[in-house]
Amino acid sequence: MSQDQTYKNAGFGGQVPRGPNPALIVIDFSYGFTDLSYPTASDADAQIAVTNTLIAAARKKSVPVIFTVISFNERELDTLAWLKKAAGMKALVDGSRHVEIDDRLDRQPGDVVIVKKGASGFFGTNLAAHLVGAGVDTIVLTGATTSGCIRASAVDGVQSGFNVLVASDACADRAQPPHDAALYDIQQKYGDVVTSSEILTYLESI
Repeated sequence: MSQDQTYKNAGFGGQVPRGPNPALIVIDFSYGFTDLSYPTASDADAQIAVTNTLIAAARKKSVPVIFTVISFNERELDTLAWLKKAAGMKALVDGSRHVEIDDRLDRQPGDVVIVKKGASGFFGTNLAAHLVGAGVDTIVLTGATTSGCIRASAVDGVQSGFNVLVASDACADRAQPPHDAALYDIQQKYGDVVTSSEILTYLESI
């Protein structure tokens, strides 16, 4: 029996609804994740270009565009458990260039920026409350990294009651195997992994 058939037999992989009130969430495309002069980064040039295409489509339809960044204060560097496992994240310090959103992205002054301390955009933040207040029913995720913050945000997103879509060609990771594994896992259990073209068609239909 194939892997896909195993998941299908177990009842996974169903399609999630595309609601009439989506939001586009750009996860952690800060320089610490996009500038290859930093060891925590990955090559995200193509994914940033695709994300900008989605941002333009979202703005055309007045769909909220939300950005997230990871940023720590100095005291947190020695106290947060995650930073004992992922010590490279200690570079993401408040006020440093690492935590600035890459200026290649079409970010406007009124866009919401969620500052987080972990992988998920939802954990310990007001993201869910903001989405509920805006009447959002579906979230579209792009950003970095696929196997870390994208997957964690997809899991917490569906657990928070939102339909989850992940734009596969707008997500970056440091290596291909974890990228592929994360997208497969999301597709089977938490949301729909689709291309940016499919997202554009969805946004245009609103």
